[in-house]
Amino acid sequence: MKDNFFAFEKQNLLRSIVLYGANSSGKSNLIKALDRMKDCVMSSVKLNETDPLNYTPFLLSSDSEHQPAFFEIVFCSENQKFRYGFEYNATEIINEWLFDVKKTKETPFFIRTQEEIAVSDHFPEGKGKETATNKNRLFISLVAQLGGEISKQILRWFFNCNVISGMSHFDCMDYSVKMFHNQLPGYAEALQFFQDLQLGFQNIETVESEFIPEKKNLNGVTEAIKAEFIKNFLWHKRIELKTVHNRYDDKGTIQDAVSWNKNENESEGTKKVIDLSGPLFDTLLNGNVLIVDELDAKLHPLITMQIIKLFNSPETNPNNAQLLFATHDTNLLSADIFRRDQVWFTEKDNVEQTDLYALDDFVFADGSKVRKDANLEKNYMAGRYGAIPYITHS
Repeated sequence: MKDNFFAFEKQNLLRSIVLYGANSSGKSNLIKALDRMKDCVMSSVKLNETDPLNYTPFLLSSDSEHQPAFFEIVFCSENQKFRYGFEYNATEIINEWLFDVKKTKETPFFIRTQEEIAVSDHFPEGKGKETATNKNRLFISLVAQLGGEISKQILRWFFNCNVISGMSHFDCMDYSVKMFHNQLPGYAEALQFFQDLQLGFQNIETVESEFIPEKKNLNGVTEAIKAEFIKNFLWHKRIELKTVHNRYDDKGTIQDAVSWNKNENESEGTKKVIDLSGPLFDTLLNGNVLIVDELDAKLHPLITMQIIKLFNSPETNPNNAQLLFATHDTNLLSADIFRRDQVWFTEKDNVEQTDLYALDDFVFADGSKVRKDANLEKNYMAGRYGAIPYITHS
């Protein structure tokens, strides 16, 4: 599985990571935390001085209930490596920092405390802006808004880090519909992927129509309000996505084709694959990061494997996009598609906090580590690596 990683600055970076753990072990919370960090960075510019921050402390510890939330991430962007993080409570940013990382050496760009913001000479775009930042806004956001190139680069990375749900995948459906309707980049690759999966349809087409409010929804309102409502929505277009199927005679000969509404007639798994295709191929084509909770939900294991292989293969992932996803599908562990350092686990400790660890770092009681030829699925289900539910019988 030498193709499952790529080189960056003499380091090997993984193309994909799979996350296992029992229900309520913290898998979804880890993904929500990544999404929360992205939201903090991207929405900070919109905050007024008195707006509260989206603050949710860990409620199961009396010691941390009133402590600031802490976020930090190390990432690569446009051939540079950064370490960026911040701490905040319900009303203000407590600390914030940005470092340039080269091998084992780190150079500070800026360090913010409650008392001051210290900007180094390596971050000239932040000079003179130290006192212009509201206490509830991130400094990186302000500098980006004022044209800072490095800070805009940081925000671009967060913008291109997509976090989606595999259970309610409707949040990415609109993007996929637009991709097919406008034949955006990824359109052809998605169609080929559907053909490879043999989902039953031959093509996808879109139909655009005017938005027409249903009269029954306007009953009981005045003519003035009704006119205003219709005026505001006249410019809206409704795009319906249809799948095209062959129609056969009783001898199995193709007679013609029929198309129908994807949402009304396709299986839940097929709908999910289509809805995911937009962010999936956008991520692959642009070398971005895709994070999916419950990737396997509604999907056959072989389809989930094919999605993972899209990322693990340099041929379909030449721009080194990365996939992080949570799953309960243990078939993936026996499919010989992951290295040990690609398999991660979440497990609650004795005070309900989540421990996150990699299979490659796991050490047995006798001091030995997981063998390369180990039966990962069998051992995981037997509880040898932890991160499984322990069920008691009364």
